[in-house]
Amino acid sequence: MWAAGGLMRDVCLPKFPKVTKEIADGIRAGNLPNDKDAKCYVNCILEMMQTMKKGKFLYEASLKQVEILMPDHYKEEYRAGLAKCKDAAVGVKNNCEAAYTIFTCLRAEITKFVFP
Repeated sequence: MWAAGGLMRDVCLPKFPKVTKEIADGIRAGNLPNDKDAKCYVNCILEMMQTMKKGKFLYEASLKQVEILMPDHYKEEYRAGLAKCKDAAVGVKNNCEAAYTIFTCLRAEITKFVFP
């Protein structure tokens, strides 16, 4: 799980030069700046995780990822969090804003939220 996350970071970080490794570490810890590049970095990661696509939250694909990647003791809380957040970004037109909305919701609903 962490190795896959590291690869995603390696792909997405260079696309957003204003997002430093320190900012990415802060995002991982739950401190997402209200900044376009940071939001678009999160969108990049969520798209690579197959959680988002073109601003749409992929609920069913996200559930599959939980089943495949997450340790058993995380799964129940993740399923519940995904269900609560599945419509959070409905109507949000901008892909990066939609990713920000989903990320913020998931962080609020999942106590052991894991983000690369």
